[in-house]
Amino acid sequence: MFSIHKVGIVGAGTMGSGIAAHLANSGIPVVLLDIPTPDLPPEEAHSREARNRLVQSLYDRMAHGRPVQLGRPERGRLITLGNTEDDFDLLADCDWVIEVIIERLAPKQALMTRLEETCKPGAIISSNTSGIPISQIAAGRSPVFKKRFLGTHFFNPPRYLKLLEIIPTNDTDPAVTKFIGDFGQNVLGKGIVLCKDTPNFIANRFGAVTGGYTAERALSAGLSVAEVDELVGPLLGRPRTGYFRLADLVGLDIRTSVLSNLYPLIPHDPHRRWLRAEKSWAVYEQMLANGWLGNKAGQGFYKKTMVDGRREFWTLDVETLDYSLPQPRVFPGVAAAAKIRLLGERLGKLFDGDDEGCRYVRDVLYFTLAYAAHTAPEIAFNLHDIDNAVRWGFNHQAGPFEIWDMLGVEVTAKKMTTAGFDVPEWVAQMLASGRASFYENGTVYDFSDGSSHTRPQDPRHLTVAAVRRQRPQLAGNESASLHELGDQVLLLEFHTKANAIDTDIFAMGYEALERLGGPYRALVIGNDGRHFSVGANLGKAAAGQDQQAQWEATKARIRAGQEFMMALRHAPKPVVAALHGRALGGGAEFAMHTWTAAAAHEFMIGLVEVNVGLVPAWGGCKETLRRKVNPAARAGDPSGALQAAFQQLMMARVSGSAWEAKSLGYVDEEAKIVMNPDHRLAVAKEMVLNLWKTGTPPPENEQIYAAGAVGFELLLNQLETGSWERPLSDYDKEIGRHLARILTGGGEDAPAGWVDPWVILDLEREASLTIRINEKTLARIEHMLKTGKPLRN
Repeated sequence: MFSIHKVGIVGAGTMGSGIAAHLANSGIPVVLLDIPTPDLPPEEAHSREARNRLVQSLYDRMAHGRPVQLGRPERGRLITLGNTEDDFDLLADCDWVIEVIIERLAPKQALMTRLEETCKPGAIISSNTSGIPISQIAAGRSPVFKKRFLGTHFFNPPRYLKLLEIIPTNDTDPAVTKFIGDFGQNVLGKGIVLCKDTPNFIANRFGAVTGGYTAERALSAGLSVAEVDELVGPLLGRPRTGYFRLADLVGLDIRTSVLSNLYPLIPHDPHRRWLRAEKSWAVYEQMLANGWLGNKAGQGFYKKTMVDGRREFWTLDVETLDYSLPQPRVFPGVAAAAKIRLLGERLGKLFDGDDEGCRYVRDVLYFTLAYAAHTAPEIAFNLHDIDNAVRWGFNHQAGPFEIWDMLGVEVTAKKMTTAGFDVPEWVAQMLASGRASFYENGTVYDFSDGSSHTRPQDPRHLTVAAVRRQRPQLAGNESASLHELGDQVLLLEFHTKANAIDTDIFAMGYEALERLGGPYRALVIGNDGRHFSVGANLGKAAAGQDQQAQWEATKARIRAGQEFMMALRHAPKPVVAALHGRALGGGAEFAMHTWTAAAAHEFMIGLVEVNVGLVPAWGGCKETLRRKVNPAARAGDPSGALQAAFQQLMMARVSGSAWEAKSLGYVDEEAKIVMNPDHRLAVAKEMVLNLWKTGTPPPENEQIYAAGAVGFELLLNQLETGSWERPLSDYDKEIGRHLARILTGGGEDAPAGWVDPWVILDLEREASLTIRINEKTLARIEHMLKTGKPLRN
């Protein structure tokens, strides 16, 4: 019944232009309108360029700002700019029109009147309001209009935040609701949450009230800004920004506006007092008066301060309003719990602690669970939408009901009641019915009638965890496992810390390749972790490198890695990587040696070895030449491509998206870019099966073009006189000379021409062994392991 080939957006501010960019990233043409430029002089009053100056400036701010909204700059060509007086008719053939104008009811209603007059009969109309009731925005419109009208609340920045709240009214056609949900999930890559039409919907309602409690409880306990952010960050499965650093990021003016606007809309909510709690609100008012709005003002709860040439982040003393270097206390119970990896066990340990930090965390979580249960029947149709909204909207590891299940619902409810937190009656009714948790055996409890329903699943969300539950693994060791995905497709999974590559992964990789010689049709390489792989295990690389006895072992390890990569590249049956998060160094080389890939849109990849004083040694240089220099050599002049490849490796350039990964040559042109990262394994499986069904042969053992002595001289000159993104140290240049020798097939004595891949691989191995024992390389590795940042020695 519905299809979307063109989208109109009215309102080109931060959210409107961001939504436009994300639609363009997905390949959807967009019309982006804003009001005509105000206060034009008479001589410009009829100039189309002048009248569009405002919308152009808003677009430019998006296109050139940070974080980057367009997955690749040329996607901007899909966005047509205009103004709401001269170009409103451009919306006439749009399939979906999104309102993203000022958060006031009257202007939104006036716009709906114009849209009903202009848009085609089948067009879907939606509002991106963050809190105004959707039914009020459509008031006065015809029944036909109301059937295709709903709320679509994106989160900022739209490209990066997964949550898309969909808010139907009582008049919205369920088919429209379902279609927009499917489109958002499958085309835009969003996590869809269905909300009731209540103030601030789910995520912002829940976040505002629980955030208000978090701040007030902290100030009442005398906890410092830094202490609070440590206690409510990764310790609780939440982002490192914690509470106050996130407030600085969002802007205190925006945060207090959200709290103030929500307060009068929920007079029935007994917990709304936390939106304007006494201690925290007094601090906010003083900070607003001082202009301390956060990052955009240069100071808020944190302030960047230079001390003896070093940058330090000082924190606000909320009592004195002075800034000082944070010195958070160590809470013994918190310190003990922080060592526990699993979230549920870590929270249980925190609940058992009795220091101030543990008591604070316990109260924050008790309130969070209680408020989730209290407000669920009002704001949501089911429990899992609240959990999803919290995970996708705030990047939490688990939602409140998932956490409650981890802790044990009944025992935690009793502790909450004892501590003075009200547990809603429907939770007690669930327990009395004999059901012990909100989620059981694939079902979720329904608070509306006490029944249970199958927990909805995205059919294309394929996970390794689900595969494990369905079938026993075929083989495994401490670093990797081999599974069957179904349809006789193998899955190779890494599970080291950050999926760092080691020899056990190679061993399991060989096991996979050996099984491809049997009845299995193809191989997918992927995992459920945060990243595909951050590279080789640097800890092992650094250990004992000053001992001569390690040299031969290192040499053998590099050779083994090269041999495996070549075996993977030329596997007898299709091999596809499911790429997400980051693939760095050896992880990038692993990805580059598969046949092709299904890459999540936000995938980042790079050969970053120079940052730790090394060079790519598992075929990264060879693949860079094959992908970037070989085509240029066949066309006639490889010098420009060779210099670009050299600069890319010297600068350890990492892609900002899967599109950029293609342009840098890290991902091949045949790779599929997947907007929804949850779908990457399913898409990879479809790809390998298609390669198998069509009888696609293994990639040929392609020769590599080596530019020889002339190319070597060209790269040495580039080292000394080229334009670099950062200054090169003497040791950078030394590494650069090794890299130049590899990329030219041997340096000053090498002839130009086509060579076997192993010529380049041998040069990679020789250079890597030479510089691995250099003290400056060892210092770079040690510094990276300690700080996570490169040392420019």
